[in-house]
Amino acid sequence: MTIRVLIVDDQHLVRAGLRMLCQTDNSLEVVGEAATGTDAVRLAGQLSPDVVLMDLRMPGMDGIRATATILAARPAARVLALTTFDDDDHLYPALAAGACGFLVKDASPTDLLHGIHRAAAGDHPFSPDVLRRVVDSALAARTPTPEYAAPRGLTTREAEVLALVAEGLANADIAARLHLGITTVKTHITNLMAKTGTTNRVQLAVLGVRVR
Repeated sequence: MTIRVLIVDDQHLVRAGLRMLCQTDNSLEVVGEAATGTDAVRLAGQLSPDVVLMDLRMPGMDGIRATATILAARPAARVLALTTFDDDDHLYPALAAGACGFLVKDASPTDLLHGIHRAAAGDHPFSPDVLRRVVDSALAARTPTPEYAAPRGLTTREAEVLALVAEGLANADIAARLHLGITTVKTHITNLMAKTGTTNRVQLAVLGVRVR
């Protein structure tokens, strides 16, 4: 199945580089490019991309507002935020807006392509360094807040999955480590979120770090 990709970045060279990278993968189709958040919202409505590669820092409507607006109209879309290493201020707002994951702009081509595929498959790709910084920031701020319940009544397998989520492992890596199917891992993560009151993978990772 072809994955339709919309590239959003205010720098022409970055957009060109991402387009060239996507063109090396026959299962990806770049359906459009946008230099502003406003154009991203318009093109997402017109082109119905499966994955939006979203720069967070843009003049006018930034990537966070664009993400929220796109997902309000098309909840099934997957917005994958592209961030620089020092852009911590935008991470939590982008998560709150509905971004499914974060990749650093200087990630390897293999990691970027893998992240697009993971996003399209419903996973939550995070560059390991970004996930660690998000978790460290959350712990320093004493989050998660009280509405995220301490994990109780977890099965042994759920506890194992939670510990690996806290390490930043992707679903495929967790499946390989525990000799499980990816669908089974996704089911465990869904059950963990239900039991802990978390709503995304970062909140679950933070909780997993706190209880280790």
